[in-house]
Amino acid sequence: MKTIMPKQIKGNDRKWFIVDAEGQTLGRMATQIAAILKGKNKPTFAPHVDNGDYVVVINADKFKVTGKKMTDKKYYRHTGFLWGLKEISLEDLLEKKPLKAIEFAVSWMLPKNKLRKQMISRLKLFTGTEHTFTAQKPEVIKL
Repeated sequence: MKTIMPKQIKGNDRKWFIVDAEGQTLGRMATQIAAILKGKNKPTFAPHVDNGDYVVVINADKFKVTGKKMTDKKYYRHTGFLWGLKEISLEDLLEKKPLKAIEFAVSWMLPKNKLRKQMISRLKLFTGTEHTFTAQKPEVIKL
């Protein structure tokens, strides 16, 4: 039996999915979104080929976290200067940039190679229930 090597999807062959983040746990939702972006839900999955689908997340600022993660979870970045390590809690991040928490969670679950940028570009986040991708006829999936 021969091993099948899938080809890269071209053009409009990718599906569109809608995920409602309201009331969903951040980490559990992010793992399922990352699997769709990678293409793990398809029978032709290969880790070296980017055959994932588009994911539109509505109500992206209304997710929940368990425990004391709102105050205890920290996000770090470095400015590049000496002593330039900056930290921000999840609570403060949601006040300033409410969409970044889901983007960070999903991005860190994608492969750490050149495919990550392509995969994360197919993640579309919206704070309300309205989105601009109705022409693509996305399927609503329940997580």
